Amino acid sequence: MIQTKQLKQFSKHTLIALLLTCFNCSSFLEQEPGSQTSITELLDTTDGVVTALNGAYHDLEANVRGERYATYADMQAGNITFTPTETGNNTGQITVPFNIENVYNFTDLADDSNLDGFYDDSYDIINQTNLILEYVDALTDSNENIKNQIRAEALTIRAYVHFILSQVYAQNYGFTADASHLGLVYSKTTLTNGITYPSRETLATTYDLIIDDLTSAINNYSNTLLLDGPTYSYFNKISTQALLARVYVSKYDWQNAYDLANEVILNSGKTLTPSEDYIAEWKKTDLPISEVLLEFSIPRDTGGTVGGSLSSSYGFTSTADYADYVASEDLLNLFETNDLRGQLFLETNLPTLIDGELEDRPYYFTKKFQDNPGFVAIRLSEMYLIRAEASLGLENLEDCKDDINILRNRANATLLTETTNLEDALLLERRKEMCFEAQYLFDLARFQKNIVRGADCVSQTCNLNYPSGKYILPIPDSNIELNSNLQQNDTY
Repeated sequence: MIQTKQLKQFSKHTLIALLLTCFNCSSFLEQEPGSQTSITELLDTTDGVVTALNGAYHDLEANVRGERYATYADMQAGNITFTPTETGNNTGQITVPFNIENVYNFTDLADDSNLDGFYDDSYDIINQTNLILEYVDALTDSNENIKNQIRAEALTIRAYVHFILSQVYAQNYGFTADASHLGLVYSKTTLTNGITYPSRETLATTYDLIIDDLTSAINNYSNTLLLDGPTYSYFNKISTQALLARVYVSKYDWQNAYDLANEVILNSGKTLTPSEDYIAEWKKTDLPISEVLLEFSIPRDTGGTVGGSLSSSYGFTSTADYADYVASEDLLNLFETNDLRGQLFLETNLPTLIDGELEDRPYYFTKKFQDNPGFVAIRLSEMYLIRAEASLGLENLEDCKDDINILRNRANATLLTETTNLEDALLLERRKEMCFEAQYLFDLARFQKNIVRGADCVSQTCNLNYPSGKYILPIPDSNIELNSNLQQNDTY
């Protein structure tokens, strides 16, 4: 990725136009006329478009790595509890971080949502990709391979951001029989085509548009390297196929999910990280686990200083310096004694206020995200889980059992010997294998299961029965005030 100084310069020149292209930005009428000239000049060359693409990746990394989104799915679904306060009048007290308190209590507010920044930033990123896609066809200093690669990556980013938005703000695909419930505003144009106030699509149409973008992207990839840095930091054909497999399984399109997950497993060039390396691979500094298909690398300045990483949410440095989020008792109790994944927790005692006295109590920080970890977006293990789920949907029970056992065998866990209760076994395996990777709430919603938090839950509401309007968050009111066609979610 380009360095932070260059990204700041890009933001300075493009901020107004990016705000103008975002239908949900309430301040757009205050911008000075004529300010889009610099955008036209910047995106008139291949270097400028590639710089803009790099800026979209930079903003995407910051948006998904941010505490509120990165912890959301695991926190809501019961994989996470909280550490005691280190210092001050509240030393030893366990309190929910203020900036996610309403979400955790299932009392998020439309007029002051804990994740309103995630919503707005997501649409800003989408509109950056729309600008890129508007300008790429007219490039005269480029060849078709380069232009196709730009198109492919921009389309994939656009689809990915719409997809994660749909998971947070729209009920799962099976919520209605034909997915006719509310999906998203699917943004494919910028304000160069005029100001519009669109309505939300149905979720069925939202998914169709996501799939169209990803399919088009797959057909455009030319394996041309556009950006500096590790290749796993950017979308390519393989990681886009993996993302599309995730979309198809979320749609209950079992055959397409199976075919794409199988394609990635067979042809990605990656293999599952072996048992003997599994713990060490997760603990590596600065590098992702070997089976990663996509990790959004952390930002660094020209001197190599880290600009932010997931350790800000999950890290442990000392008993006087640690993050807020740790594993819940419920999660810890799932692992058999011999399961390697049970070793992925750093146990430490922290002073905790119990009946007015400070006592040392154990807390368990995930080892997945210590030191300088990036956001792990997709890895190969998930493809085995998707293939297993698709096999279950296709009633190929032995194939489902075999794929679950591939991961259990790697973890030294007890293997399945029967094909009974495979849905529960699969959901359990997903919870153990993918914990802290921003997926478990969406798994529960897709499987249409209740949220059940354990004894260390400190919410006003610890359990939530499916279906419920609280499985998703409110559209921020500021956006609805601007666009009267934007319908709010039920219960908000």
